[in-house]
Amino acid sequence: MTTPLAGASQTTASAPPQPAAQSRFGRHPVRRRWVLLALALVAVVAAAGVVASRLGSHSGWTSVWHDDFTGATGTAPSSTNWSMSTGTSYPGGAAQWGTGEQETYTNDPANVGLDGGGHLRITAARDAAGAWTSARLESRRADFQPAAGQQLRVQAKIKTPDGGAGYWPAFWMLGAPFRGVYTNWPAVGEIDIMENSGGTPATVHGTLHCGVNPGGPCNETNGISGKHAAGTALSAGYHTYAVVWDRSKPTEEIRWYIDDQQYLTVRSSDVDATTWANATHHGFFVLLNLAVGGSFPGPTDATTKPSSSMLVDYVSVSRR
Repeated sequence: MTTPLAGASQTTASAPPQPAAQSRFGRHPVRRRWVLLALALVAVVAAAGVVASRLGSHSGWTSVWHDDFTGATGTAPSSTNWSMSTGTSYPGGAAQWGTGEQETYTNDPANVGLDGGGHLRITAARDAAGAWTSARLESRRADFQPAAGQQLRVQAKIKTPDGGAGYWPAFWMLGAPFRGVYTNWPAVGEIDIMENSGGTPATVHGTLHCGVNPGGPCNETNGISGKHAAGTALSAGYHTYAVVWDRSKPTEEIRWYIDDQQYLTVRSSDVDATTWANATHHGFFVLLNLAVGGSFPGPTDATTKPSSSMLVDYVSVSRR
């Protein structure tokens, strides 16, 4: 925030003529204009620095879309950027979101909201009867994809929850053709940028889902996946998770990163051309959710802690 200019002092009618009052920048209008211009430039540079910080140490990237979750404590995330999925399935879709999850998704502030410090908070809560609730967000935009010859980077800075067994935080993307149909998975493509199981809190998983289920060229329901084991639990602090979807090479590829360290690459040559095209040659939308239980992390147990939160500092989409 820039400091306001000092106001001019007032004189009475009977007082002798006085020199023009000086602001803290002096009495020269040209100098003042230059100072104001400099302050405006500083503000622009600072804003650019915020965007640049979302792109890590990589140069040449242009921001396409982002959310830094600025807002008052307890308010909902931007309805311009996000919609919230509620219940236990999409309309006409597979029960328990197709993965056997235990929770019911809600838009209750107890499950989802801004923390007032520039973060999105998604909390898994358990009631007295043992029922779990949580939240699931989807970007309203579903056109994220690199043009031919370009690269797309989708990145978020996240602190995973420390709830233990059954917790399943995720940052991921689904192919736009899935919207409104809900029965064409995995052919339309799913890119899991970050998944973490509460039972293995130091490990991040990345996956491309495609082809047919079960089996097929992408080994469903497992998908084509890789993982990276960090030295400590991911819940101990914030980490950046990203994919770079690269169409600048004759062989297209998707690369997975944690804190700018690459740990997985999937190439178009890893599957047949039709499978790759069906899974990637269209737009995607971004999801953030905190599931409880299900096929990936397994069920909760007596050690699972309710009311643990996934915190998201920002989400950014950029291209070059």
